[in-house]
Amino acid sequence: MIAVRDLRKSYASIPALKGISFQLAQGSVTGFLGPNGAGKTTTLRILSGFMPASSGSVEVSGFDVHNQSREVRRRIGYLPEDIPLYRDMTVRAFLRYMAGLKEVPANQVNRETERVIDRTGLSAVRNLLISKCSRGYRQRTGLAMALLGDPEVLLLDEPTSGLDPNQVVEVRNLIRELSGKKTVLLSSHILSEVDQICSNVLIIHEGRLAASGTPAELIGHSDLGRRLRLRGTIERAWLDRIPGITKIENEDGTWVLEVEDPDLIAPRIAKSIYEGGGELVELVHETSDLESVFRELTREAGDA
Repeated sequence: MIAVRDLRKSYASIPALKGISFQLAQGSVTGFLGPNGAGKTTTLRILSGFMPASSGSVEVSGFDVHNQSREVRRRIGYLPEDIPLYRDMTVRAFLRYMAGLKEVPANQVNRETERVIDRTGLSAVRNLLISKCSRGYRQRTGLAMALLGDPEVLLLDEPTSGLDPNQVVEVRNLIRELSGKKTVLLSSHILSEVDQICSNVLIIHEGRLAASGTPAELIGHSDLGRRLRLRGTIERAWLDRIPGITKIENEDGTWVLEVEDPDLIAPRIAKSIYEGGGELVELVHETSDLESVFRELTREAGDA
């Protein structure tokens, strides 16, 4: 559905994207993660046809974004981070206007406008000026704009920004409902949100793709899942003689070990310390989640 190959973008002489490549399957919901300035928004703008790439290619449903931009735009709904709303228009009038720009047939504009209003919970403010709407309702208006025309692909840049907890749940449920029906690329700083609703994750850092896969795959491949932390009266020599420990560090009296198999190695460690006459106060198997994987990957990429 979406194929990105060696995508590069520079602003003057400053590179923002340094050759990223990925593919998104039809009907997938993919989380797009990265620190501020990593290149997420730039990537979404290129995918939507909003700005050109310096080099590389992007295809959406087999159409090239650069050479067949109009065909691509017909198939994409884009919610930018800074939503371009005409605040002197009512919510309904704005959406009707945008439906026309998205080439919704004239005899279907009213019906399509009402459909997205109902889908995004805007019924209570449909006749209110956008300037009078809360930030949450303005965010919903932007989401409704992206849904106009029933596009095949949705590019959502921070879709829950400014929403209260109840509204966040509603938007999450809407995105879940779209899974399997539309291809969604979702940029967010809320990692728990991505973990809950996305089947795949892309992590970008400093203009490069740092990792990709399902949340479970990324968590499983993290070194954090193979790390043990120990406290007590412990000598390094007792740990050195245990097979299966690949790295040993001491952080202010706490031993941090990277091991091949935590479940197998932990009893050996306890036994070695006991036989050596030491005292084991704490032995913890560090567990990993998407947030820790994100921090680990972006920190390592930044230090490289």
